[in-house]
Amino acid sequence: MIWRGLWALALPFASSVMAEGLVLGSPVQCTLGEDCYIQQYMDRDPGEGHSDYHCKALSYDGHKGTDFALPTREAMDAGVNVVAAADGRVRGFRDGMDDTGYTPDTAAAIEGKECGNGVVLVHPDGWETQYCHLKKGSIAIRNDQQVKRGDVLGQIGQSGRAQFPHLHLSVRQGGKPVDPFDPDGFVTCNSPGDSTLWERPPLYQPGGLIDVGISDALPEYASVKAGSVAADTLPPTAPALVIYGFSFGTRKDDVLSLEITGPEGEVVKKSSVMDRPRAQGFRAVGKRLRRGSTWPEGTYQGTATLKRGDKIINSMTTQITIE
Repeated sequence: MIWRGLWALALPFASSVMAEGLVLGSPVQCTLGEDCYIQQYMDRDPGEGHSDYHCKALSYDGHKGTDFALPTREAMDAGVNVVAAADGRVRGFRDGMDDTGYTPDTAAAIEGKECGNGVVLVHPDGWETQYCHLKKGSIAIRNDQQVKRGDVLGQIGQSGRAQFPHLHLSVRQGGKPVDPFDPDGFVTCNSPGDSTLWERPPLYQPGGLIDVGISDALPEYASVKAGSVAADTLPPTAPALVIYGFSFGTRKDDVLSLEITGPEGEVVKKSSVMDRPRAQGFRAVGKRLRRGSTWPEGTYQGTATLKRGDKIINSMTTQITIE
């Protein structure tokens, strides 16, 4: 799979006034915008609605942390480390919960253990960081252990109340939740993030593409999330060529365009308008093979582009070979 440059908008780091107290490094050993992304921020709306620190909708009601997500279960299985965001002491941890995520069938077993496998670190001046949904069997620390920033705590998983593989990072001072992206507590929509706990705060990414792939049939959503759909090669007799785009944080009226081109030019192209906001979702479009014919051999490129108004939020490409 080929990842293309518009995610570069999320790779530089913003300059911001550092809040006094805890200073955080990255809690994950992955690169935002390349092999992981922030799915949801802390909810800053005190009422029944939800709003992130940019006064946008990349959160949900009552969310008290930041979710660092992996694109697929396949990436989770490969292993991505969770590390201490600051020097501290291990106050407690849990391991042994399966990475089944939250479903009606698992709800009873998860009740009271929504964090799943996790670690709590304590820091000076009443600060705490909590790391949730770690992979079963990956916890790499012990109680009362002193850790340094960057020390491995475990790996990203899908244990507890998690609907996708991610690290949920909570930050608290004196037991009260603190948004590391705007810890002074004063959200200003016109100039968000005027304070920060991050040593190098990642720029805000207001939704985007998680994955793109080409297959020979319309994929199941569960398979898209697992990362088990996309092909590297297909035979000339493949029954269809289908491109899918897996997205997050889309808003009503966002436009997702999908296109496949091959040795003889355009194979299929279609744009879909989002009918409502979605935390995650996917769209697909394809073309069936004509009876008695074959696909021309060679390289085929798939492109997914997400637009919000006149602005391209994200674009990703992938390639397959027909031989």
